[in-house]
Amino acid sequence: MIISETIKINKTESSKVDQLDFSNIPLGRTFTDHMFICDYNNGKWNSPRVEGLTSIPTHPAAMALHYGQAIFEGMKATVSQDGTPMLFRAEKNAARLNFSARRMGMPEFPEDLFLEGLKSLVAVEKNWIPPQEGSALYLRPFMYADEPFIGMRAATSFKFIIIASPAGPFFSKRIKLYAEKHYIRAAEGGTGEAKAAGNYAAAIRPTEIAKAKGYDQVLWLDAHEHKYIQEVGTMNIFFKIDGQFVTPKRDGAILDGITRMSVMDVLKHKGYQVTERPITIEEVKDAAANGKLEEAFGTGTAVGIAYIQEIGWGDDIIHVSDESPVGLEVNNTLNAIKTGKVKDTFGWMTKVL
Repeated sequence: MIISETIKINKTESSKVDQLDFSNIPLGRTFTDHMFICDYNNGKWNSPRVEGLTSIPTHPAAMALHYGQAIFEGMKATVSQDGTPMLFRAEKNAARLNFSARRMGMPEFPEDLFLEGLKSLVAVEKNWIPPQEGSALYLRPFMYADEPFIGMRAATSFKFIIIASPAGPFFSKRIKLYAEKHYIRAAEGGTGEAKAAGNYAAAIRPTEIAKAKGYDQVLWLDAHEHKYIQEVGTMNIFFKIDGQFVTPKRDGAILDGITRMSVMDVLKHKGYQVTERPITIEEVKDAAANGKLEEAFGTGTAVGIAYIQEIGWGDDIIHVSDESPVGLEVNNTLNAIKTGKVKDTFGWMTKVL
């Protein structure tokens, strides 16, 4: 699967970046001028290139459309104080993409090429990186089966693509979650640990129900008893209970969030105890009633850190907090690392030269 070809750069003649109002970026609707693309056929990856962003011809029988072989990653590029584009823990995204690929019966993508493809694209699109605090250039690497075939088997041809979209802060206010009692996100042995497109398709209907009730996201509970907290719609989750942080233990149904692991490292570095263990919605309710639930927040690449105000659970409203001092501190620390305002003692940042 390793290829020796160099990445070809074919720039467009003109850029649309001058048309973007960086102070008012529509979420997920604005895309940069270029994309990175690579093709898989005959058992190997071929023709890595950066070229103008355009529609891709797709056969109606492309297997991803019928059998769901599609995975993706989410990550961000920021700029340091001296204007250098930076990537945050990109090697973790490369490894997780291949974890997802193995689970979904897809070919792994060479991790060194993943990193070089990111660097090549970000270097070309560096003027698209928003300068505002909390903003970034969102990067979406994804892979899908493009072989035209109707039949239940693994595909033999794929495309790997990276597109980019400037993004402002995801949530501008404290959020409310709705604990889902009927629908599930994932079960042990399923695809919950993979960042597979189908996981998110299954979440759309429950999320719309939650929003209709006045909530921002779904809080997913386990598939068997509907009592153990798993994660939020687009985030992992942390609770501060009686001075200590708790996050659900990964059990085969929870995504291995890169922001999650980074937040755990930052919290421990700041002296907080962080425990990964099963936690029930009942425990969270009791902690709130006893005054021991101090704060909670979601973590994810797109959202950064989202501060949670309350959780709806059936007829109950669990008030979490009106402030998230530690969550805010951690968020500021992560943003400072990503923009070079503080020294990257963790070794997380990669310069795009």
